Amino acid sequence: MEDVFRRILVVDDDPDIVTTVALTLELEGFEVTTAGSAEEAERRIEQHGLPHLALVDIMMPGTDGLEFCRKVQSYCDLPVILLTAVDDDETKVRSIEEVAEDYVTKPFHPPELVARLKRVLRRLGNFEFRLEPETRIDENLAVDFAGKRAKVGEKDVSLTPTETKILYILVANARRTVRTDFLLGRLWPHDEVFEDTLRVHVHRLRQKIEPNVSSPRYLVTHRGEGYVFLPEQAS
Repeated sequence: MEDVFRRILVVDDDPDIVTTVALTLELEGFEVTTAGSAEEAERRIEQHGLPHLALVDIMMPGTDGLEFCRKVQSYCDLPVILLTAVDDDETKVRSIEEVAEDYVTKPFHPPELVARLKRVLRRLGNFEFRLEPETRIDENLAVDFAGKRAKVGEKDVSLTPTETKILYILVANARRTVRTDFLLGRLWPHDEVFEDTLRVHVHRLRQKIEPNVSSPRYLVTHRGEGYVFLPEQAS
């Protein structure tokens, strides 16, 4: 079920930039979706599913790039590289602290952009499941991350943004234990939140997607370490 191509979303209101970046990435073997605004980018995600990474401009008409990133990252852990003409240190620092894996200023050198993008993707590793509008985990479970919904058997289940983001992080790291402190940092990066709060959200998520909450087969606790998503147990 592993993706053959890495899918990249390019969001910029400058059509020349979009064309240059898209052609550069396609020549490198990436599958590219483009959008000229944050609003269009949200529609692209609804239509095609989440990308593996987004390249996002900051200054755009309507919703700006930072607000777009915050909105999407409220329900998933989408990696972002900001590609922007804004070159002041305060914005760079704030952007990297809040939403971005990296920050590239315009004008940019396409090979450098590709190198930075590949570095981020290598660090993140492989996403085992094909990212679609409805990501199919197995015959019993599918997830619409953008819609914050899951299909459990024939039943449609609504998820909160926090539940969706927990599930995204664990699915993205399927079969690997995700440490509790990492989850806390990704879910609540600017708040002091304790493990008990995470435990409550995981329990509520289990109530929605697990066939047997008392014996979870998807969201398994590794005591003293964290949680692991084990799709091979869901047959």
